[in-house]
Amino acid sequence: MQVEIWSDVLCPFCYIGKRRFEKALANSVNKNQIELVWKSFQLSPDMITDPTTSVYDYLAQHKGISVEQARQMIAQVTQMAALEGLEYDFDKAINANSFDAHRFSQLARVHLVQDEAEEKLFAAYFTQGKNIADHQTLIELGSGIGLDEKVVSDMLLGDAYANEVMQDIYEAQQVGVRGVPFFVFDRKYAVSGAQDAQVFEEVLEKAFGEWKQSLSNMPEIQEGDVCTPDGDYA
Repeated sequence: MQVEIWSDVLCPFCYIGKRRFEKALANSVNKNQIELVWKSFQLSPDMITDPTTSVYDYLAQHKGISVEQARQMIAQVTQMAALEGLEYDFDKAINANSFDAHRFSQLARVHLVQDEAEEKLFAAYFTQGKNIADHQTLIELGSGIGLDEKVVSDMLLGDAYANEVMQDIYEAQQVGVRGVPFFVFDRKYAVSGAQDAQVFEEVLEKAFGEWKQSLSNMPEIQEGDVCTPDGDYA
């Protein structure tokens, strides 16, 4: 069964949501039958990558609040992350446009290491103070999960996977995404936000049970002579 997660690298609740969902998944006896698909979403598509401006200043300007208020907001989410074992360091975080990071994630999906890529991206932004819009940074992150450096470099130099990113963003509108993280279970149930692990566990088991039941409702097939799509006779 497929679970789709709309997320943005710059979203602190998305990393927290990832950890909480992972707890739910670890407790599921069906975890080996769950396919995770990370879907692209941009909270600030017009953001200009700027290592010289602090996250506090950007948030204050973006929300029309004081820098002190921005610091208080970030302190609260940092404490929330710590409860999940995550160490956020916004003093080092770099304001960066996430579009190429999403293209990187799309490439990783093709190579079956997308969840690993998302983990690397979150840690790079929230903990390590790396510029997730920088191509060399993305190449190094890719190498760390087994992706060929030239493959990642060639992708970044062109526009590969840009359409996939935009398709995910368009699709988000169709399934009712208003904010991230947004989890969709078998296109039947959805959970919005970094909910408690118990919420994810309950929805996961309900969706999986119905998905498994739908498989048993498949019609019984009496085999006979057919033509296959590859042109063979069977």
